Amino acid sequence: PMSAAAFGRSGCRSIVRGFTLVEVAVAMLVVALLLGSLLAPLATQLDQRNYAHTQRILEETREALLGFAMANGRLPRPATSDLDGSERTTDCLTNAECTGYVPWVALGTARTDSWGKLLRYSVTRAFANSGATVTLDTAGVKRVMTRTGTGTLILADQVVAVVISHGAHNWGRGIDGNDHGDASSTNADEDANATHDGQDSAPFYARTRSEVPTAPGGEFDDVVIWIPQTLLASRLIAAGRLP
Repeated sequence: PMSAAAFGRSGCRSIVRGFTLVEVAVAMLVVALLLGSLLAPLATQLDQRNYAHTQRILEETREALLGFAMANGRLPRPATSDLDGSERTTDCLTNAECTGYVPWVALGTARTDSWGKLLRYSVTRAFANSGATVTLDTAGVKRVMTRTGTGTLILADQVVAVVISHGAHNWGRGIDGNDHGDASSTNADEDANATHDGQDSAPFYARTRSEVPTAPGGEFDDVVIWIPQTLLASRLIAAGRLP
């Protein structure tokens, strides 16, 4: 008969046997599925947080632009360059010269969005040049449009200035001076915002985010905010800059 000691040793050997390769593979698959189910919501939450944070940055930038106008009687011109956030010192001779980057040093605002991209800025020359006299009749020349299922729709006309974040994907310039590539050939509205030279004949686009290439205007994750002529006029009146 087997002794108790021998039985114990035999039992221990049967209990501590290793996992088979199949069991290890199944366990790893379960862990991977669990991690995947956790990471997807986390990525979505991070994306939503970055988008909301960028929206706040743009709103703060708009308020700073309005504050600058109330103090100076005009809006600032774009930044001197992508590395120098002071306001360009010379007046804009063309619409293209009044389209560039937010003058973050002059405004004391954020330089970039949540993705580390410089904020773009386009302003109507008549509201930014030092020699210009802003009156209630001075008109903004920018236009902001969106897309619907049946075509384009004007969101705002006679816009004084527009501020743009190029979002997480496609276009934009980082603080290192390097441009982010455009990885899509179907994002027409993003292309329009990124290559806009300030001409009043071409609109800026503001839309709900979409990752669908076949959506009207293609993929889109730009964040766009603007200053209507009426809003600027009301702030200038409140500051005693306009009658």
